[in-house]
Amino acid sequence: MKKLSIIMSTFCVMFTFAQKVSDYKYVVVPSSFESFKKNNYGLSAFLTKNLKSKQYVVISENRGQWPEEANANPCSVLNADLVNDSSFLRNKVVLEFKDCNSKVVSSQKGSSSIKEYEEGFPDALSKALVSISISKPVENTTLKQEVQVTKETAQETPKVNEQKPQNSRAEKYSNGKLSLQKIQIDASQFILVDGNSSVPFATFKETTKKDVFRVKLGSGESTTGYYENGNLVIEIPKSNDEYFKEVFAPLK
Repeated sequence: MKKLSIIMSTFCVMFTFAQKVSDYKYVVVPSSFESFKKNNYGLSAFLTKNLKSKQYVVISENRGQWPEEANANPCSVLNADLVNDSSFLRNKVVLEFKDCNSKVVSSQKGSSSIKEYEEGFPDALSKALVSISISKPVENTTLKQEVQVTKETAQETPKVNEQKPQNSRAEKYSNGKLSLQKIQIDASQFILVDGNSSVPFATFKETTKKDVFRVKLGSGESTTGYYENGNLVIEIPKSNDEYFKEVFAPLK
């Protein structure tokens, strides 16, 4: 009697989410910050120089100029932002680092008694940078899979049709104007990213209803998304508390 025992281990899925700024290697520093649009006071260059001295790799806002390693895993990149938090007597800044889901990984405050903006803001920023450790990047992969197949046979071993693993393709969606790539973060959430932006277009998290998601847009607004006839639909909020459907069809 033929006896065949095939034992397949389940997929081992591991996700590593960095907790500290020092866990990252790449940081996007914008050419200007929202709070300093009128005058940047050389803050972008100042921050870039200091981060490089701490062994971070500073990259452009334009993903087309990113290194291959960063492009392959956008969640291994931090986004720096600087907020003007000044009071009447002191120049103050808040230095923030956000991950690919716009979650704040670190927020550090700096204050300067120097009243002149050109000197006071860089001085405040240098105080905020004191607590930022030297870069010691850890592996921050989206997904690791390990499959082990053990075959044991007794007496006669029949031929078994081996199943070839399916090639994992990057899913892409388009609304006719914008082409976005879907990146699965874990079993319950994924993001849509634009190849020309360092910030995700939208982050999707599962709800209790199948194929319906809570969505956080890159602008910070929260809304709803769902699959409809194979398309990915996002309800985009308008200024008058109404919504319109933005339909993204899968690209073949």
